[in-house]
Amino acid sequence: MNYPNGKRSSISLPTGIKKKKQPDFSNRGMTLEEDISATNDYYRTHDIAVIHKKPTPVQIVKVDYPKRSAAVIKEGYFKQASTTDFNGIYKGQYVDFEAKETKNKTSFPLSNIHQHQIDHMKAIHHHGGICFMIMRFTPHDETYFISAKKLFHWWDEQYNGGRKSIPYSFIKRNGYLIPFHYQARVDYIKILDKLFF
Repeated sequence: MNYPNGKRSSISLPTGIKKKKQPDFSNRGMTLEEDISATNDYYRTHDIAVIHKKPTPVQIVKVDYPKRSAAVIKEGYFKQASTTDFNGIYKGQYVDFEAKETKNKTSFPLSNIHQHQIDHMKAIHHHGGICFMIMRFTPHDETYFISAKKLFHWWDEQYNGGRKSIPYSFIKRNGYLIPFHYQARVDYIKILDKLFF
């Protein structure tokens, strides 16, 4: 607390009580998917690339109409297992990728990914599309680009007695850090340019 004369008070906290760390509000309320969607909007409006979030197919079963102008969905089911989160085209190449966040500090759990997503990514890779994953380690406030091929190695190894997660140290060494930007928040196109074009 400051007093009118500009001097700070010298009130100290009782023994055993620690001062609370000030929260970091730099990315408050933003998920990785929201940041990527904002980035994709920027790419489209600046005629850089056309990448969209894939809608999840849902079968609506029960709807209530409390008013003529408003319908309320009461029951629905996923029609099929979803594939990856985003797809589109950049410089004439098909681009397909998954985005995942983890609160884990030391590794990325492979349980965050599903077999049907890996199968889909392998098919894209096999047919010459550009396929990758964007991972965010929220405790480090770091976002990485990792190629699908490197992801496949870890996925397949877990079934041969390997780890059930990808070490953070491996991702730091073998992935590409994507720095946060104001407009293109997760500017993964720069990495695509470096690797594929």
